[in-house]
Amino acid sequence: MARPSGLTRPPRIPARPDALSPQRLTVQVKAELSYLLALPPEYHANEKKRWPLVVFLHGIGERGANLTRVRRHGLPRLVAAGKTFPFILVAPQCPANTWWNAAVVDAFAGRIQQLLAVDPRRVYLTGLSMGGFGTWATALHNPRRYAALVPVCGGGEVRQAEALCRTPVWAFHGAKDLTVPVQRSREMIRAVRKAGGHPRLTVYPETGHNAWDQTYADERLYRWMLAQRTSKKRTL
Repeated sequence: MARPSGLTRPPRIPARPDALSPQRLTVQVKAELSYLLALPPEYHANEKKRWPLVVFLHGIGERGANLTRVRRHGLPRLVAAGKTFPFILVAPQCPANTWWNAAVVDAFAGRIQQLLAVDPRRVYLTGLSMGGFGTWATALHNPRRYAALVPVCGGGEVRQAEALCRTPVWAFHGAKDLTVPVQRSREMIRAVRKAGGHPRLTVYPETGHNAWDQTYADERLYRWMLAQRTSKKRTL
């Protein structure tokens, strides 16, 4: 899925073969992703306007090479049904038999910023199930890029959660989820709070794994998300 490349300079050969010498290496992530794109209705009305960007990561059942699968759930499903949003939506497709690669997703988000009229202080990341895990992982990979995170029925690396102490997070999970236990979200939220952050967690008491239908149907989520911005110091 990804292949590192890009040696900036040849290594400095130490005088002694057994010596440890400091070096520096620059690598670039190269990957090809198919994705769905939805633009706000007014996108072409003002060429100078910069728009919020939402990167949506699907679940494990939508992997492959058929983009119609990505329309099954979440934000792409709503757009396919006729809903419009005041933000740019991109929904990449994870190749078959792979998992969301945080470096690839982050590089993808950065490239979209270059290609479209994106407000760099309003880049948001959300996903469900496998995409919820991908949301946590990608934000941990580069917390400076994202103004807010909305992981749905996911989980992440608790030991790294301190990196998100300044990133607004609103996580969602079903209390009766038998696929990804709600404890996975609770652990991440607890770890971010312990590090000094102020994340939010909504647990639907009677919901199983499909917490996303309720989540993405709630207009309060979009109002909260779009109100978040990165500071100029954090923006990449």
